[in-house]
Amino acid sequence: MPQSLSSLLVPLVFSTKNREAYITTEIEPELHAYVAAVFRECHSPALIINGTANHLHTLFTLSRTVTVAGVVEEVKKRSSKWAKTKGGLHKGFQWQSGYGAFSVSQSNVAAVKKYIVGQKEHHRRKTFEEEYRSFLEKYGIAYDERYVWD
Repeated sequence: MPQSLSSLLVPLVFSTKNREAYITTEIEPELHAYVAAVFRECHSPALIINGTANHLHTLFTLSRTVTVAGVVEEVKKRSSKWAKTKGGLHKGFQWQSGYGAFSVSQSNVAAVKKYIVGQKEHHRRKTFEEEYRSFLEKYGIAYDERYVWD
Protein backbone atom coordinates (compact mmCIF):
# COMPACT_ATOMS: atom_id res chain seq x y z
CA MET A 1 0.00 0.00 0.00
CA PRO A 2 1.46 3.42 -0.94
CA GLN A 3 2.25 5.86 1.84
CA SER A 4 2.77 9.60 1.92
CA LEU A 5 5.20 10.50 4.67
CA SER A 6 6.84 13.74 5.71
CA SER A 7 8.94 15.36 8.40
CA LEU A 8 8.66 19.12 8.12
CA LEU A 9 9.94 21.08 11.10
CA VAL A 10 9.01 24.76 11.10
CA PRO A 11 10.40 27.47 13.37
CA LEU A 12 7.75 30.20 13.43
CA VAL A 13 7.88 33.72 14.81
CA PHE A 14 5.26 36.47 14.89
CA SER A 15 4.61 39.52 17.01
CA THR A 16 1.71 41.37 18.48
CA LYS A 17 0.36 44.26 16.43
CA ASN A 18 2.84 47.16 16.67
CA ARG A 19 4.87 45.07 19.13
CA GLU A 20 2.46 45.97 21.95
CA ALA A 21 3.26 44.22 25.25
CA TYR A 22 0.04 42.19 25.35
CA ILE A 23 1.59 38.92 26.51
CA THR A 24 1.71 39.58 30.24
CA THR A 25 3.01 37.16 32.85
CA GLU A 26 -0.61 36.64 33.93
CA ILE A 27 -1.74 35.17 30.62
CA GLU A 28 1.51 33.84 29.16
CA PRO A 29 1.33 30.22 30.42
CA GLU A 30 -2.33 29.93 29.49
CA LEU A 31 -1.72 31.54 26.08
CA HIS A 32 1.11 29.11 25.32
CA ALA A 33 -1.11 26.17 26.31
CA TYR A 34 -3.96 27.49 24.18
CA VAL A 35 -1.68 28.01 21.17
CA ALA A 36 -0.31 24.47 21.63
CA ALA A 37 -3.86 23.11 21.58
CA VAL A 38 -4.62 24.92 18.32
CA PHE A 39 -1.46 23.48 16.74
CA ARG A 40 -2.55 19.98 17.82
CA GLU A 41 -6.03 20.51 16.37
CA CYS A 42 -4.35 21.47 13.08
CA HIS A 43 -2.49 18.13 13.20
CA SER A 44 0.75 20.10 13.43
CA PRO A 45 1.95 19.75 17.02
CA ALA A 46 4.18 22.37 18.59
CA LEU A 47 7.41 21.00 20.03
CA ILE A 48 8.05 24.19 22.02
CA ILE A 49 6.48 27.64 22.46
CA ASN A 50 8.01 30.66 24.18
CA GLY A 51 8.45 34.36 23.65
CA THR A 52 8.31 37.74 25.29
CA ALA A 53 5.66 40.34 26.00
CA ASN A 54 5.39 41.20 22.30
CA HIS A 55 6.06 38.06 20.27
CA LEU A 56 6.02 34.28 20.12
CA HIS A 57 8.44 31.69 18.81
CA THR A 58 7.43 28.12 18.23
CA LEU A 59 8.83 25.05 16.59
CA PHE A 60 6.16 22.80 15.16
CA THR A 61 5.83 19.74 12.98
CA LEU A 62 3.81 20.59 9.89
CA SER A 63 1.25 17.99 8.88
CA ARG A 64 1.63 16.84 5.29
CA THR A 65 -2.04 17.70 4.66
CA VAL A 66 -2.05 21.40 5.61
CA THR A 67 -0.22 24.57 4.65
CA VAL A 68 1.95 26.74 6.87
CA ALA A 69 -0.33 29.69 6.06
CA GLY A 70 -3.42 27.74 7.09
CA VAL A 71 -1.94 26.64 10.41
CA VAL A 72 -0.64 30.12 11.23
CA GLU A 73 -4.00 31.69 10.34
CA GLU A 74 -5.82 29.33 12.72
CA VAL A 75 -3.30 29.81 15.53
CA LYS A 76 -3.36 33.60 15.30
CA LYS A 77 -7.12 33.94 14.77
CA ARG A 78 -8.14 31.63 17.57
CA SER A 79 -5.53 32.79 20.10
CA SER A 80 -6.37 36.44 19.44
CA LYS A 81 -10.06 35.77 20.11
CA TRP A 82 -9.12 33.85 23.24
CA ALA A 83 -6.84 36.63 24.56
CA LYS A 84 -9.61 39.22 24.14
CA THR A 85 -11.79 37.23 26.55
CA LYS A 86 -9.25 37.99 29.30
CA GLY A 87 -10.46 41.61 29.40
CA GLY A 88 -8.58 44.71 30.49
CA LEU A 89 -5.45 45.37 28.47
CA HIS A 90 -6.14 42.23 26.45
CA LYS A 91 -9.43 43.51 24.98
CA GLY A 92 -7.40 45.09 22.18
CA PHE A 93 -5.14 42.08 21.62
CA GLN A 94 -4.03 41.60 18.01
CA TRP A 95 -1.26 39.78 16.23
CA GLN A 96 0.69 41.42 13.41
CA SER A 97 -0.57 40.49 9.95
CA GLY A 98 2.62 38.74 8.90
CA TYR A 99 4.89 36.04 10.27
CA GLY A 100 8.20 34.38 9.65
CA ALA A 101 8.29 30.65 8.97
CA PHE A 102 11.56 28.94 8.29
CA SER A 103 12.87 25.39 8.04
CA VAL A 104 15.17 23.36 10.20
CA SER A 105 16.64 19.88 9.94
CA GLN A 106 16.11 17.23 12.59
CA SER A 107 19.79 17.56 13.54
CA ASN A 108 19.22 21.20 14.56
CA VAL A 109 16.07 20.71 16.65
CA ALA A 110 17.94 20.80 19.99
CA ALA A 111 19.63 24.10 19.08
CA VAL A 112 16.33 25.67 17.98
CA LYS A 113 14.61 24.54 21.18
CA LYS A 114 17.44 25.99 23.27
CA TYR A 115 17.15 29.27 21.39
CA ILE A 116 13.39 29.42 21.96
CA VAL A 117 13.72 28.59 25.67
CA GLY A 118 16.17 31.51 26.08
CA GLN A 119 13.90 34.17 24.58
CA LYS A 120 13.53 36.45 27.60
CA GLU A 121 17.27 36.49 28.24
CA HIS A 122 18.05 36.90 24.54
CA HIS A 123 15.78 39.93 24.26
CA ARG A 124 17.54 41.80 27.02
CA ARG A 125 20.22 42.40 24.37
CA LYS A 126 18.37 42.38 21.07
CA THR A 127 15.01 43.80 19.98
CA PHE A 128 12.40 41.76 18.15
CA GLU A 129 13.04 43.83 15.03
CA GLU A 130 16.80 43.14 15.14
CA GLU A 131 16.17 39.44 15.72
CA TYR A 132 13.64 39.19 12.89
CA ARG A 133 15.92 40.98 10.42
CA SER A 134 18.73 38.57 11.31
CA PHE A 135 16.44 35.58 10.56
CA LEU A 136 15.48 37.06 7.20
CA GLU A 137 19.12 37.65 6.33
CA LYS A 138 20.23 34.20 7.56
CA TYR A 139 17.62 32.50 5.38
CA GLY A 140 18.24 34.78 2.38
CA ILE A 141 14.70 36.18 2.36
CA ALA A 142 14.27 39.47 0.49
CA TYR A 143 11.93 41.89 2.24
CA ASP A 144 10.70 45.44 2.08
CA GLU A 145 11.14 47.20 5.41
CA ARG A 146 7.99 49.25 4.76
CA TYR A 147 5.75 46.17 4.90
CA VAL A 148 7.45 43.71 7.23
CA TRP A 149 6.16 45.25 10.48
CA ASP A 150 2.37 45.48 9.91
